Amino acid sequence: MMILGRPVSSRFLASHAPRCLGLPANPIIRWSSYSAPQGPHADPRKKVTISKLQSLYRKNEPITVLTAHDFPSGLVADAAGIDAVLVGDSLGMVALGMEDTNSVTIEEMLVHCRSVTRAVKSAFLIGDLPMGSYEVSTEQAVRTVIKMVKEGHVNAVKMECGAEMAPTIKRITEAGIPVIAHIGLTPQRQHSLGGFRVQGKTVAGAVKVLQDALAVQEAGAFMILVEAVPAEVAAIVTKRLRVPTIGIGSGNGCSGQALVQADMTGNFPPGRFVPKFVKTFADVWGGSIRGIEEYKRQVKTKAFPDADYGYEISEEELAKFKDCVDGAVKEQGKHSK
Repeated sequence: MMILGRPVSSRFLASHAPRCLGLPANPIIRWSSYSAPQGPHADPRKKVTISKLQSLYRKNEPITVLTAHDFPSGLVADAAGIDAVLVGDSLGMVALGMEDTNSVTIEEMLVHCRSVTRAVKSAFLIGDLPMGSYEVSTEQAVRTVIKMVKEGHVNAVKMECGAEMAPTIKRITEAGIPVIAHIGLTPQRQHSLGGFRVQGKTVAGAVKVLQDALAVQEAGAFMILVEAVPAEVAAIVTKRLRVPTIGIGSGNGCSGQALVQADMTGNFPPGRFVPKFVKTFADVWGGSIRGIEEYKRQVKTKAFPDADYGYEISEEELAKFKDCVDGAVKEQGKHSK
């Protein structure tokens, strides 16, 4: 770029122009037509830690947990003030189009964890351990969770388990990695459970839920996710524990609640199965359809883009450009003869 007849670099302009023009120092100058990724908000919350979650638990203030599977879903969850964001293996269904969670791999989880962690700056970050990444041996589990923390950049891991996995939880926590235990309905074990069935509906089933909860607590789990358990059973289990419980379809007696973001925001087509425990708080699908249909209509009718969505060129420069084009065409015509 030339200023007063002298060449000036874009780097010099970026660093010195603000002072000359009365603009903020270090402005973001972009030469791309793509929008830059933005942080959650200008005044971010303090980072939510285990201590903060435990403080909420002691104050009897419900803990909010929501899933996210990519940068945008992580960004909106963090901006909304959610306490903990879970990169759940449910992304297999809501982001990858799988039939269930069993096909999700650790490599896929790592990609999605990194995407979410780039967006989430305040909420506590939890990474889900996919099926086959921790059940073979304690050593396998420890290697997997270390990878999740080092490469996925999560603050803690969640694992579907029961009392039988207590030694593994103990070893992971001894390695310094926080664990959230997932009991009750564990989707990765759906086939052994006879499908997606409510757990703890019988005395024996309820006792097992309590035994699992006590076992994983003693093994070192700092929080327990309780899925698809009768509300009364989950409330009794919660009262018997000294760590918070997060309910998903387990009633209001838990220490907090979790939902899949795509479910609770209504980001799915009409007719898709939604679990009974899901309350839809928005209509993202409907809003998106309406917006996309309107975009299509305006493009087809040439209502979009109009002058408000384009860039200008001066009449003088445009006239010169047209002369250049006309001259080039004439020159090409001469050579073609």
